[in-house]
Amino acid sequence: MALVEVLARREIKAAPDDVLDAVADYREVHPRLLPEEFTDYEVREGGDGEGTVVFFRLHASAKRVRECLLDVTEPEDHKLVEADRNSTLVTTWTVAESNGGTLVTVHTAWEGAGGIGGVFEKIFAPRALSRIYERVLDNLAAEMGR
Repeated sequence: MALVEVLARREIKAAPDDVLDAVADYREVHPRLLPEEFTDYEVREGGDGEGTVVFFRLHASAKRVRECLLDVTEPEDHKLVEADRNSTLVTTWTVAESNGGTLVTVHTAWEGAGGIGGVFEKIFAPRALSRIYERVLDNLAAEMGR
């Protein structure tokens, strides 16, 4: 099995603390950031950063739907980590000051399948998920402009 990684970045005209607060608000703001590939979104515990538990279904393609149950931690300043209890999938949100605004980076990684399926996964999954995260970041930029 090989590590599969996806990276998306976006400059946002807002202070890093405000951006992190928005991303960490899993009850109100975070659901508004998610495009139609995310369904059945539900906060099961917490709702604000560390200690939050979130469930959703991610429709990566018409045939590939992944049920995610995420534990949210804040291991260091300006970072949120979402670790899926159902798989090796881990998504890290990082915010950093940049040119008077904020650079937001979303990094997702998981242990891919083995064999020929793993080859296709490593080629196609990052492209599809990258497009999804670009829309999430577009939505975050719009949210911060409110």
